Amino acid sequence: MSDAVKPERRATRRQRQAEATQAEIVAAATRLFFERGYMATTVEAIAEEAGVALQTIYNAIGSKRAVLSRVLDFAAAGPDAPTPVPQFMAQRTAEVHDGAGFARLLADWFAEVAPRVAPVFRVIREAAAVDPEAAELDRQRAAQRLRNYAEGVASMQRRGIAADKAPDEIAAAIWSIGHPETYRMLVVEQGWPAERYRSWVEASLSAVLRAAPPEGFAVESDPGATAAMTQSSEVIDDRF
Repeated sequence: MSDAVKPERRATRRQRQAEATQAEIVAAATRLFFERGYMATTVEAIAEEAGVALQTIYNAIGSKRAVLSRVLDFAAAGPDAPTPVPQFMAQRTAEVHDGAGFARLLADWFAEVAPRVAPVFRVIREAAAVDPEAAELDRQRAAQRLRNYAEGVASMQRRGIAADKAPDEIAAAIWSIGHPETYRMLVVEQGWPAERYRSWVEASLSAVLRAAPPEGFAVESDPGATAAMTQSSEVIDDRF
């Protein structure tokens, strides 16, 4: 019996070591990308910062573009990394029983994840302007998020929760409302408090999902923001 257990234990130990190494690489890359930017950061510099051999990065993750993608993965997953976001979000979604709960779940998630990933998206955005590989990564990850949302919506529709509309259209609305650039514009640039952002996300998603808006939600007086939100609502109403 002990002989049967030992290989499994060794595999588990190797897996933990591999995950620890990858986490060190991602942490080092995150620091350098934030400090220097993507273009000025070399794989050699990441290896030195992480205290690993250059080949270890290629073996553990891959190219510099793959490292940037992994940085985004870890930022999105936060304390749950390296577990993929779709995996633990599927578990959370399984506990939702109505459209209002779905809107709350997504609002909580976007409010949690946006501050973590917004700086990474800044790095990707700046790199994409001058680097074709970074631009392709940006496109691929955007399409991946859209597919994930569509699959989540379709799953909720099968359970009779989300509105009976085309899943890709609802997914597009979720993608737009929850995009880190939307968070950056409203919270970082416009100075919205985090709770106001979260409430707006929940109310907007409730409208898309045709769930009752959160109780007590009200937009603070801001003529510019009010006009923009009114225009956005008209677009949503026209599309859905």
